[in-house]
Amino acid sequence: MSTVMIIILIAVVVVIAAAVLAVLNRGRLSAGGGQSLKRRFGPEYDHAVARHDGDTKAAERELGERVKRHGDLRTRPLEPAAREQFSARWNLAQERFVDSPRQAVAEADHLISELAGARGFPADGHYEEQIDALSVHHAHHVHGYRRVHRAALATTGVEETAADTEEMRAAMVEARALFDALMAEGHGHHSTARSGKHLTEKRSTGITRRGVQHG
Repeated sequence: MSTVMIIILIAVVVVIAAAVLAVLNRGRLSAGGGQSLKRRFGPEYDHAVARHDGDTKAAERELGERVKRHGDLRTRPLEPAAREQFSARWNLAQERFVDSPRQAVAEADHLISELAGARGFPADGHYEEQIDALSVHHAHHVHGYRRVHRAALATTGVEETAADTEEMRAAMVEARALFDALMAEGHGHHSTARSGKHLTEKRSTGITRRGVQHG
């Protein structure tokens, strides 16, 4: 075999090896990106995959776009007076749950939207954009907001069943975690809204961990 042929064969082998390495590296980077997103978003990652009918690549593209759009968002501090007002309004919504569960979840939905806007997240009625931004910074709590928002929109005009009331109660309890996170974020303060522990007491607002109290 001539020297020229040997050189050509070596060149071909080098090119093929480089191509194989490039493919393997892309695969590792893709897997690493997926794992990074899964760690960052937690349950929100699973929610995105479910939305895309199990297509993890599509879900990861969506989550990656959320990070690009909202990852650099810096929250604004709350003034002490505003903090107290938000806490008081949440307490009133909880108290209203006994007599008017649907009105209470609607108020909770509006209150979280307003609080998120006050902290610097997208506002002015842009729910989808707001929840995308919240998912980037509060991935483990954002589903509670999504759940209470759905409950608030489910105004059928008929008397709710016990199952409806229980779903609204659970939605408010879960949404409370995001409310607390937004109230406490970047501060050493704790919300003065009634805590989950308070909700288990007999004199509570009607929302407990076990169900809805009636009277």
